[in-house]
Amino acid sequence: MSQSRARITAIGTYIPERVLTNDDLEKMVDTNNEWIVQRSGIKERRITRENEFTSDLCIKAVKNLMQNYDKTVDDVDLIIVATTTSDFAFPSVACQLQEVFKMKSAGAFDLNAACAGFTYGLHVANGLISSGLHKKILVIGGETLSKALDYTDRSTCILFGDGAGAVLVEYDEENPSFISNVLGTNGKGGIHLYRSGFSKEMHGMKLIGDGNLVQNGREVYKWAVRTIPNGIQSLLAKANLRTEDINWFVPHSANLRMIESICEKSNISMDHTLYSVEKMGNTSSASIPLALHLGIKEEKLHYGDTMVLFGFGGGLTYTGLIVKWGVPDR
Repeated sequence: MSQSRARITAIGTYIPERVLTNDDLEKMVDTNNEWIVQRSGIKERRITRENEFTSDLCIKAVKNLMQNYDKTVDDVDLIIVATTTSDFAFPSVACQLQEVFKMKSAGAFDLNAACAGFTYGLHVANGLISSGLHKKILVIGGETLSKALDYTDRSTCILFGDGAGAVLVEYDEENPSFISNVLGTNGKGGIHLYRSGFSKEMHGMKLIGDGNLVQNGREVYKWAVRTIPNGIQSLLAKANLRTEDINWFVPHSANLRMIESICEKSNISMDHTLYSVEKMGNTSSASIPLALHLGIKEEKLHYGDTMVLFGFGGGLTYTGLIVKWGVPDR
């Protein structure tokens, strides 16, 4: 990997006020708290109001970042929003943020890599800053997946929630954050996790869901627990590091049982793993920054810690990064 010149300098998050518990879901669909916890580890999730959208969550996450770390964003020169649930097909959520925060010289685009979106966004930001093309980039993961769920389908509606997390990535040649990366894709597996759009067929197969999220959980689970441990080993080898050198593992919070299995296969302790799935559900591209924020709140994650961030999901695609945490302790 080429020398990084980019550092993560600040983080902010936002989750909607409405809590949807497992007990609430019992009244909506044929399920119960024990069944949900046993299979996913999820106890509750946050859900947007009818008139609350991804841009609203992302705006509040950026405001939280600015407040927490006394940062300004008017000089940001690029906005990357990782999302699959933008308010509109276009304009992008990133363009909406440019208007709200009056970033006069900022480019803006949304990035769709599903649950791997946040780590993809960090990878792109690191590349653009390290190349000298940009100096200060906002990377945001935001989702309102509750608006794309069939609440009669217990296989999906119990899993997903809404939220947003934002980080600031800035030029820093002396103390960069990014150590190594790994990316991979299995496009053939895209049929196992999708939301239909203009096309109603994939690989010659008719799609269902009518625009709502459709998931073959068993196949996605098998792919993840087979693929991600190999990706972690590749990351470590590229960085010439061992598992013992990693302070924290921060995977996409898809499912607690999936995380446990990945940790077991990778010889990583759950005590050294940060996740947001128990109280927030699967928030797709927002899950990793939400987990990082929890790590700070619980006084686990500190400046200088070395982490493996690993996003994976729809595509099927993944991105893993080894990162030195560059955000100052508060």
